Amino acid sequence: MLIAIGLGLGVLPVLVDRQLWVIWIGAWGLFLLALLIDLLGLARLADLRLRLTLPDTLYMGETSDLALHLAWTEATSARPVKAELKLDLSPTLAPAPAQRALLSDQETHLTIPLRPLRRGTAQIECAWLRWSAPLGLLQRTASVPLARDVDATPNLRAVRQLAARFASRELRSGLRIERYMGDGTEFDSLREFMPGFDRRSIDWKSSARHTKLLSRDYRAERDRQVVLCVDTGHLMAEPLDGLPRLDHAIHSALLLAFFSARAGDRVGLFAFDERPGAFSAPRAGTAAFRTLLKVSAGLRYSDSETNFTFGLTDLLQRLTRRSLVVVMTDFVDSVTAELMVDNLSRLAARHLVVFVSLRDPLLGRVVDAFPADLVTLQRSVVADSMLREREVVLGRLRRKGILCIDASPGEVGMQLLNRYLEIKRREMI
Repeated sequence: MLIAIGLGLGVLPVLVDRQLWVIWIGAWGLFLLALLIDLLGLARLADLRLRLTLPDTLYMGETSDLALHLAWTEATSARPVKAELKLDLSPTLAPAPAQRALLSDQETHLTIPLRPLRRGTAQIECAWLRWSAPLGLLQRTASVPLARDVDATPNLRAVRQLAARFASRELRSGLRIERYMGDGTEFDSLREFMPGFDRRSIDWKSSARHTKLLSRDYRAERDRQVVLCVDTGHLMAEPLDGLPRLDHAIHSALLLAFFSARAGDRVGLFAFDERPGAFSAPRAGTAAFRTLLKVSAGLRYSDSETNFTFGLTDLLQRLTRRSLVVVMTDFVDSVTAELMVDNLSRLAARHLVVFVSLRDPLLGRVVDAFPADLVTLQRSVVADSMLREREVVLGRLRRKGILCIDASPGEVGMQLLNRYLEIKRREMI
């Protein structure tokens, strides 16, 4: 804008008086002097103090705050300087918005949100800063290398919140010894037979020794074996509601593992894609849950096709006793799911299998959308055909005795836990 004004002054000698050329020269001299003053007054990067405070851990699906503390050194003028800041983050973190601040010799605090897109180690690479000179004619842009690492892990806090929401009387069956009539088949104690009791519970040998009728009390079965089988293939790396499908599956698996471990069952984890991956043998107690948390945090996103034959055959060979196997995977259509159905059927011949898939809520919204134009109608038809294909595959699995859960990411954890408690009550394993 100043240069445009100077060009306007340059035409004055032509339009008014040729002696006015001195004004034009003087204006340019003033402009150059202002540039020199700005250059001398422009703060240097060496005069800036920058301190970074990182969160200890990033949790998938949550936003954590990174704190930046900036101030000029005492050698710099105390005049406040307007500045902009932008962080360079690794691709596993969502881009952070630029921040504006007024920097002075007093420390300025900035809060920058960090949201992980992938598990693993993320890096805060560097900070880019831009600030203006006193007259605003010059700006300086500089980068500060940071190279700070932070780990992104499965969201254990979300698992705890879901666990707190689900706390009910139904959960206590199996967590401790309770004497509900018909709860399980594991012997608990003897008590005197009363009218209304099931006559099949009478212990005739004990009754003969004590010369009175005694009946057996039973409790919910414990020490069952639960194996969480997670597909880490390329379909599970696709994002769904802001998180990869794999992370939604891990959160649901950890929720079930938390309750299973507390219920006295033995819990294990198996992962596979084009070949068998991580395996944690079924164990009991809270130590088992900590092990599963560590193993699940190390599961990597794969870009390879899932080999159900190789993966599920390897799992079948590892399991020596009947178990509840929860298979978390996804499929596209009935044609590509043929091998998956065949191998799940072989697994279901020896174990109780629960099949869990994540339904994309977008498909339902597209199907229900009002067909205002031809394009919307075509999208609705395609989405409806995809849902029908899913139902065909799920129907085949149900006919083979496999329990199926097909739900949105926000519902799959609760449905899986409900199904687990139903299996416990019905003594299916």
